[in-house]
Amino acid sequence: MSDNGDEDEPPGVLLKGEDNAARRIKAERERRGWSTTTLSDRLNEAGYEMNPSAVWRIENGKRRINLDEAIGFAEAFGVSLSNLVGPPALAAAGRAMELIDTVVAANAAAQRAQHAYRRANADLIAYLDAHPDIREAADVMVSNAIAENTMKINQEEFGLPPQP
Repeated sequence: MSDNGDEDEPPGVLLKGEDNAARRIKAERERRGWSTTTLSDRLNEAGYEMNPSAVWRIENGKRRINLDEAIGFAEAFGVSLSNLVGPPALAAAGRAMELIDTVVAANAAAQRAQHAYRRANADLIAYLDAHPDIREAADVMVSNAIAENTMKINQEEFGLPPQP
């Protein structure tokens, strides 16, 4: 955990997850008006053994936090683990973290889909190279199907186009 304190870190900078978690734990506890004892009790009730002194030591950078404990804190506060260890300035705006998680997940899905498309297209091209007699019909079929799918997706997203 860093020894340099908050004043050395520009706002929004991604610190080490452990430093972020320590700052976030303290902020979440204080925001709820919980004492270290109350937070400790909640952790213990959820099956994560922790005494109030350990909570204070984690919050103040005197003790490291392990993964199981981080999961326990995230559960106690009702936030995701990635939210707990994210930059404190962003984490304070919980909705921002939710939206960031959504964007990252959508990007991962889009990347997987793009890779699947490239593999399928490469397989089709290789097949059509070996069967040039059906290339034109296959190209038309692919183009029409892609255009139809694009129109369908656009209609779902934006509605029907205005009628003249």
